[in-house]
Amino acid sequence: MKNKLQLLILLSVLFFKGKAQELSIDADIRPRLEYSHGFGNLIPSGADGSLFVQQRSRLKFGYKAEKFSAYFSVQDVSVWGDTPQIAAADVNNSFSLAQTWINFKFASGWSTKIGRQALSYDDQRILGGLDWAMQGRFHDAALIQYNNDSGLKLDVGLSFNQNGVSRVNTLFDPNNGGNARAVFDYKGMAYAWLHKDWEKFSGSLLFVNNSYQNLGGDAGQTPIDGTVNRQTFGTHLVAKPAKGLKFAVNLYGQTGKFTETVDLSAYNASLEVTYKPGKTLFGLGGEILSGDDNGGSDGEIKSFFPIFGTNHKFNGYMDYFFVGNHANSVGLQDIYAKAVVKTGAKSSLLAKIHYFSAAEDIATTDDKYLGTELDLVFTQKILPYATLKIGYSQMFASDSMEVLKGVTNPSGLQNWGWAMLVVKPNFLKWSPKPTE
Repeated sequence: MKNKLQLLILLSVLFFKGKAQELSIDADIRPRLEYSHGFGNLIPSGADGSLFVQQRSRLKFGYKAEKFSAYFSVQDVSVWGDTPQIAAADVNNSFSLAQTWINFKFASGWSTKIGRQALSYDDQRILGGLDWAMQGRFHDAALIQYNNDSGLKLDVGLSFNQNGVSRVNTLFDPNNGGNARAVFDYKGMAYAWLHKDWEKFSGSLLFVNNSYQNLGGDAGQTPIDGTVNRQTFGTHLVAKPAKGLKFAVNLYGQTGKFTETVDLSAYNASLEVTYKPGKTLFGLGGEILSGDDNGGSDGEIKSFFPIFGTNHKFNGYMDYFFVGNHANSVGLQDIYAKAVVKTGAKSSLLAKIHYFSAAEDIATTDDKYLGTELDLVFTQKILPYATLKIGYSQMFASDSMEVLKGVTNPSGLQNWGWAMLVVKPNFLKWSPKPTE
């Protein structure tokens, strides 16, 4: 693998020499130590927590010219020790193509971007790069983009996915090696994002249509003819009426079909107010994701799916309400407060507390209160290209959380700690000297 990367770097430099306006080679290396004792779900009483180190090793190549740009990145995502020391090859298949796209710029602000790429818009609630996950989130898509000097932006994107080259049919299997991923792995996607900036206000409109392959068979996981379509649409608004004061609003709806026989009708709404009078930022916010009473049974799902967002950013860092957990569930109400305090010239401390409750009734209990989560994150800039982050989170779960999660005898302590070093060095940034 090392020889392949060296050859790739050499070929890139030789190819672009004398041609590119700018060639860059960068890296993104981030080892993360985690201690998990209740991350994502309640850990049963008597169960031991886990300790591991996961690492992203990403190499990035960029090329920029006046009317054309290209980007190429490869990565290895692994756990320390998952490959035997004297193995001749990496048997974990952890090496992958992260992104590769080309961009053509046309006249009057129009451009196109084609290939594997991250789709990240607004606060990343619906479409985001999911950078917390070591592998990130990427889409194979073609975009038409518009941007002008008045702050108006328009993106229109299209995607069509297949498992491989087939000469017979275009059935798409979202099960990904037996793991059902029907919420995430779409067959087709079409979306439009319109954004406008003003002096103290900005607003976006987003519409996303996803087509999913129909599934059948005894287990309901075999691809069959036909697709179902789900639409997500709404707005993200930001107002800055005074110095240091900011209001952010999300309003989204979802319609369409969850399956051939089950409709989808859901909504998401949030408001966050932040104020930074000096070096400390204070924030208050709330969010509601619609849900179903006792899991729903009327042929219609009312649970909102944040689909392809940076979900770790929302509803607590312990990911108890990660997007996959919203499927046919009781929804969520999240009221939170936060503060970001400067602890030094290059360091800060984030403290955030969430009060969680169900949006709809929970089976076998009348109490909607789910629990309270405390999140702490310390950030220290070590070098211009290196940052250390240390986090600790604890969930104070209620009896209703035990019912919702299906854990009857959880541990009295539900916590999670982590430390991550993020290093993003630039190895090469080269531009040809201008000719007379």
